[in-house]
Amino acid sequence: MNPRAQQGVWVAPGRVNIIGEHTDYNGGYALPIALPQVVTCRATVTDDGFVRVGSAQHAGETVCEPIDDLAESAVRGWARYPLGVVHEFRRRGHDLPGVVLEIDGAVPVGAGLSSSAALECAVALALRDLFGLDVDRTELIDIGRAAENSYVGAATGTLDQSAALLCTAGHALFLDFASGASAQVPFDPAGAGLRLLVADTGSPHRLADGEYGRRRSECEAAARELGVASLRMLTDPDQVRRLADPVLRRRARHVITENARVLTVVELLRAGRDPRAIGPLLTAAHGSLRDDFDVSTPELDAAVAAALDAGAHGARLVGGGFGGSIIALVKAVDTESIEAAIRRRFSSAGFAEPRFFHAAPSAGARRIS
Repeated sequence: MNPRAQQGVWVAPGRVNIIGEHTDYNGGYALPIALPQVVTCRATVTDDGFVRVGSAQHAGETVCEPIDDLAESAVRGWARYPLGVVHEFRRRGHDLPGVVLEIDGAVPVGAGLSSSAALECAVALALRDLFGLDVDRTELIDIGRAAENSYVGAATGTLDQSAALLCTAGHALFLDFASGASAQVPFDPAGAGLRLLVADTGSPHRLADGEYGRRRSECEAAARELGVASLRMLTDPDQVRRLADPVLRRRARHVITENARVLTVVELLRAGRDPRAIGPLLTAAHGSLRDDFDVSTPELDAAVAAALDAGAHGARLVGGGFGGSIIALVKAVDTESIEAAIRRRFSSAGFAEPRFFHAAPSAGARRIS
């Protein structure tokens, strides 16, 4: 094995979803972009039968586990994500003699920007390339999803892994989760004098605490009662009236209307319309996530309201909800004033100091050395 094959460095980005939340596991549509912020994985082949994982963000916490015993590993926390990816490769019959994984993460953790999927995808791509495995990116997406679902215990779909592995610079990624198809959609807010502002509210974003899984179960229950394989098959919000349970009615209505919003945004962008035109759809999506899907928080609502009051064209929570971040489509020249407005709103409410990032459509996972 030549020296290049024995080690290397790979990166995978975080993501923000322009629109399309909680639609992936319902067979629907979504439109994410990759972030400039990435998780870096330096991987080195060993032959001792162990996987060693360290992180620049957790100095002195190197984890060392026998590869053959990963199914029974009691490791929890951040290290369980890369261990889960290694385990999933092994479970699928790929022989990995041993590996050292050194992680460095620039994607904010707990902000709803998919730092976990970025970690999974950086490791998955590294293992694929490092060991010369015949695994395409579609399977890498599924490996990351399986690691998060079965090994970590978060009942997520494949949106985040798809964004990390398939996004390209200057584009949003249109995903159809029923067919598995994807397409690149030109998205250039900067060219229109706009910026996609991300505000991390500082409220912890946790998916493995049961709420995300509960929403998924509620959607599945609604689909069963409506006699369809998935809520994707429904296009008329009035169809939810057939559901006796008001909670299931609201969950189903969000998915149906969110899918419609994604398709409208894609149509507007493909037609070359001014990106400002998608702003009201972002705001409508927040209302649906807040009122029908019950995944917002006081911090998220306050950030959205402050951004809109200060002149944003549209704003909404991003990711699974239950904390994390919002996105706001703003004039580039108004960015600082809108950030200041959100800070003032948070200060008056006694919330933690928010953090801000600027999201530009960036490249997906790749090897860099």
